[in-house]
Amino acid sequence: MFYQKVKENWRNLSRELKQSRLIEWRKGNTVVRVLRPTRLERARNVGYRAKQGIFIVRVRVLRGGRQRARPLKHGRKSKRATSRKIVKKSYLWICEERANRKFKNCEVLGSYPLLKDGKNYFGEVILIDRDHPQVKKDLKLKNIAKKKGRAFRGLTSAGRKSRGLRRKGKGAEKVRPSLRANKRLAK
Repeated sequence: MFYQKVKENWRNLSRELKQSRLIEWRKGNTVVRVLRPTRLERARNVGYRAKQGIFIVRVRVLRGGRQRARPLKHGRKSKRATSRKIVKKSYLWICEERANRKFKNCEVLGSYPLLKDGKNYFGEVILIDRDHPQVKKDLKLKNIAKKKGRAFRGLTSAGRKSRGLRRKGKGAEKVRPSLRANKRLAK
């Protein structure tokens, strides 16, 4: 019941509060460690627990304009010379990778979106310290901590969703083990 109220409060945030938070977050750094989760019900849903070895990071990512460089070709085919947008990764997946690059001794447990404006996308990433004694005691966290580079290999929830692995059964045969393994490059 408590988390239901927290969820409703997040949905009904006033516009002034959203604006003030966005202004404050824009002034800060790209990756900022946060004392407690902004959305408690989402954090706990993803796997957050208030224990040592687990902490939260807020990440800011620029929206749009993620384009490839123009290909260098010796001949002319204007159809091939256009630069296309990269849509292989979601903003949350990029947030997870950036948080993991900042904190190299940690593993990404999960992430959830916060707010976005015309220029920025904000998400919170839950990280676990691989070498912390409390993490080594916990069986679930210990197994996650062993898998190094989860965020970079697309093994987190946001990464799996972006890779299309939420689908199962008929119509999803060529998604597993990966699109490249089935010679279907994602465009």
